[in-house]
Amino acid sequence: MRLPLPARVAATLALALAAAGFCVRVRSPLPWMLGPLLATALASVLGAPTASARPLRNAGQWAIGAALGRYFTPEVTALVASLWWAVVLAVLWALALGTAFGAWLYRLHAPRMHGVPAPMMRATCFFAGSIGGASEMTLIAEREGTRIDLVAASHSLRVLMVTVSIPFALQWSGLHGQGPLAAPVRVVDAGGLLLLIALTGVGALLMRRLGRANPWFIGAMVVSMALTMSGTTLSAVPQWMSNAAQLVIGVSLGVRFTWGFVRIAPRWMVTVAIGTAGLMAVSALFAWALARLTGLPWATLALATSPGGIAEMSITAKVLQLGVPVVIAFQVCRLIAVLLLVEPLSLRLYRRPAVEANEGV
Repeated sequence: MRLPLPARVAATLALALAAAGFCVRVRSPLPWMLGPLLATALASVLGAPTASARPLRNAGQWAIGAALGRYFTPEVTALVASLWWAVVLAVLWALALGTAFGAWLYRLHAPRMHGVPAPMMRATCFFAGSIGGASEMTLIAEREGTRIDLVAASHSLRVLMVTVSIPFALQWSGLHGQGPLAAPVRVVDAGGLLLLIALTGVGALLMRRLGRANPWFIGAMVVSMALTMSGTTLSAVPQWMSNAAQLVIGVSLGVRFTWGFVRIAPRWMVTVAIGTAGLMAVSALFAWALARLTGLPWATLALATSPGGIAEMSITAKVLQLGVPVVIAFQVCRLIAVLLLVEPLSLRLYRRPAVEANEGV
């Protein structure tokens, strides 16, 4: 008998809470996100009836966005603005790296994907390799008529690998990245918190109405950033709220990994995993070069330029105290640029030559 959705959600949250408690006890990095993510993913693959509630995920994204915006004091904002040239370099790097990754996937898989037209396979590999938000890239890929299952699987696996491996590597290395960036206000004021919830909630709803990506995260963060930049410090976001937010975000990532997901084109998944490891390695080298140019800690720039998701990398920066504003600035600008440019770039690379050839016949 199939359990009703509320029961499945409750059972999944109970599993996630137990996993988070275990990870806190063994002092793993990001225990409130990685514990639930790994436990939920394992249970899902084994066939357990796991489930994630969208309202809880939205609330979690709001809490993280509101908390991260508190880091953008006027002094920190000026520092981040002075790094505009490094942000531009990082955006260009991400576009070039994603395009190269997609070309590599096409070269390996096109000869073996019998029955899939070459234009569709090119577009599938291009969007699967693009370094951007997983859900956003999947939606764009769907509009372009690609193999959406391969695109979604590629991005989900990439986010999982980056989210799990980078925090462990940074914690075990003992690297620090806070540098000259001031810590945000840590005092929780009940009245200020209620006003912060109301204002950031309006921002999230506005972003949702405008159809923007990650509205609950981006909308809350933008409003919180604007308040902090103006010198308005209403309240900090309580730690328990931040922990709960990480838990539900970890659950929302973990439930994607069902047994059916694992069975999607095993060879494709293996090459995506190998490619993702390569992406992390070359991105770490790029971060090292930027660190030499900017004088910022390598650990901060490693998160800022990693091929992970904005929410996951920002949470990592927050928990490990690795220069949150710099990480957010790089990741947000990259996400915006990729969302604006990746579709026109795909048309230029893979459609225009075909159109011109047809016109010449």
